[in-house]
Amino acid sequence: MDNTSIITQVANAKEEESVSSSHDKVSQSNGSLKKHRSRSLFSPFFCCFRNYNDYQVEPPPGNNKAHSLPPPPEENGSPPKPPVKFLLPEVSIADYGKNCVVIDLDETLVHSSFKVYVLKRPHVDEFLQRMGALFECVLFTASLAKYADPVADLLDQWGVFRTRLFRESCVFHRGNYVKDLSLLGRELSKVIIVDNSPASYIFHPENAVPVQSWFEDMTDTELLDLIPLFEGLSKEEDIYSQLQSLRNR
Repeated sequence: MDNTSIITQVANAKEEESVSSSHDKVSQSNGSLKKHRSRSLFSPFFCCFRNYNDYQVEPPPGNNKAHSLPPPPEENGSPPKPPVKFLLPEVSIADYGKNCVVIDLDETLVHSSFKVYVLKRPHVDEFLQRMGALFECVLFTASLAKYADPVADLLDQWGVFRTRLFRESCVFHRGNYVKDLSLLGRELSKVIIVDNSPASYIFHPENAVPVQSWFEDMTDTELLDLIPLFEGLSKEEDIYSQLQSLRNR
């Protein structure tokens, strides 16, 4: 194994999740205790405030329509819906007009060995640099941020990833963390997802470039072989026709 392929020592993401769950339970317990104490401290104040309001003089009955707020506007008889908050910020000037490629982390770009190391997939440096030149690149992983963010810091030395999205940005669907591309805030006809797990893009399989899961095979060339495909996709106004040809093959 080439030592240059090892980028960091890191705990396994699944173990981190169990530790995180224990800390969350303790935090919730402490939060409940603090909330109970705060309520006890301020309850006399709220009691007095309610008694004071009981003695307020009510306005005389009459037509108060002039002082009431107008009803919210309705569309087709339904109340207005709040605006959707997208996962990505507005496109930067540097990426304007580019297609967006969403790239997975574990078993796509790296492999994390239990409590030992994170190993880079062969040709990942060349792949990332080319993607950064051609696309608006987004890292989207179902891993926890406290594991994935430090790994991405060491992996992406060129600032290829404009945005990093983690588990909390996924949709939990039938036991899987799904990456819902419709929540990105980009035209779906210009979004491509690169992922080793079909469950991750089950909502948008027509936008996917599947890759084989990678663990420790240092002769693997899949990322290198994908570069010509992405060079073609970067010029497409609508990525669906070319991806359909790929699936047919």
